[in-house]
Amino acid sequence: MTLYLGHEAPDFEADTTQGRIRFHEWLGGQWAILFSHPKDFTPVCTTELGRLARLKTEFEQRKVKLIGLSVDPLDDHLAWASDIAEIHGTPVDFPIIADPELRVAKLYEMIHADTVGNARDRSARDNATIRAVFVIAPDRSIRLTMTYPMTTGRNFDELLRVIDSLQLTASSPLATPADWRPGDRAIIVTSLSDEEARARFPQGFETVKPYLRYVQPGKP
Repeated sequence: MTLYLGHEAPDFEADTTQGRIRFHEWLGGQWAILFSHPKDFTPVCTTELGRLARLKTEFEQRKVKLIGLSVDPLDDHLAWASDIAEIHGTPVDFPIIADPELRVAKLYEMIHADTVGNARDRSARDNATIRAVFVIAPDRSIRLTMTYPMTTGRNFDELLRVIDSLQLTASSPLATPADWRPGDRAIIVTSLSDEEARARFPQGFETVKPYLRYVQPGKP
């Protein structure tokens, strides 16, 4: 199976730092971000988990759940979380999936299905492709995927921006332009006729081209 945007996020059971979960049950009809790491006790990932721990309330305000994954056993996760809390001064208060046999990594196509071995036998470089992000909607569909190299830390401010865009466009016939930020104008989707757009957006909109119409969302 190949995962595409719009596909249902695969379900699984796994142990985490907050107990055993069944993924779809854990989602509970909320937005979620699943982000993965190639190995515990790696420097870039340590900074990422610390940053996410500090941003957790920002995601909670958007009703977004966080869950990490690393291809190491649970006892390593717990020790790593202790290091992260010491370094960043914030506890890692969201689950991290233990995936020592690469089951979830393979299920989500982060690593080739024919990969052999377990976490203890593998280095971070062996698992380099397990640096992915999946944004999952309340209907369990995958709405965004990104894969980062090991040497580049992820930009979680950008993930917040993406969540804001996805949540806006999930509830309105809108798209967001390049570099959009909350409060900026959005774009009316082309499937909406001008007549339908006038009914939906009585505050008016700017037509730059027939296919490019700007509107300020949120106005009555």
